[in-house]
Amino acid sequence: MGLPGSITCVKYLVFIFTLLFWLAGTGVLAVGLWLRFDPKTKNLFEGESSPYVFYTGVYILIAAGALMMVVGFFGCCGAIQESVCMLGLLFFFLLLIFAVEVAAGIWGFSNQSKVVDDITQFYRQTYNNYKENKQEALKETLRLIQQGLNCCGTSSTSEVVPEDTCPKKEGLEGHMMKSCPDAIDEVFNSKLHIIGGIGIGIGVIMIFGMVFSMMLCCAIKKTREIV
Repeated sequence: MGLPGSITCVKYLVFIFTLLFWLAGTGVLAVGLWLRFDPKTKNLFEGESSPYVFYTGVYILIAAGALMMVVGFFGCCGAIQESVCMLGLLFFFLLLIFAVEVAAGIWGFSNQSKVVDDITQFYRQTYNNYKENKQEALKETLRLIQQGLNCCGTSSTSEVVPEDTCPKKEGLEGHMMKSCPDAIDEVFNSKLHIIGGIGIGIGVIMIFGMVFSMMLCCAIKKTREIV
């Protein structure tokens, strides 16, 4: 006996949701592995002075991407095969990810100043190390940070900065570029509501995923009991 039409729609929704989740996990894992093994950044993981914030973030990306792929796999297979066990695992993993996201959000908001200080310290350490030894991995890391934040240097006053890592500006604009510590502080203060909104949006998607997976799981159980 097949599933009712409305539940069949839920089945396809679960499949599409988990397929997109799997693809997103593949992308996150790929970025993490690229940062870990790319010749320009892999040297940052070697030596006692390796930046803690950077390599911790990279390993979190790799773990998160792998977990998302596992969750997507269980969801896709569970929806296609109408497997109660796999759908139950999908619900469990989504609940686990949701709980971790909530905990991370609460921790981030309550430790906002510490997060900003740690990232700023990481930037200053990378900046000073590059000025001393001109290591290629440090140069690439600086370039990514400064291009992303549209900033340059550790101070807004005139200082000798490694311009090969800074965003290209012409004329007066190049001399008025804000410092990266100021840019980091601005991102976490003026744009905190955007970060929070993205987190809430992801949380809502997780809730819908849990609801749909549970609906499908219960419908499959009910159909099998009737048979």
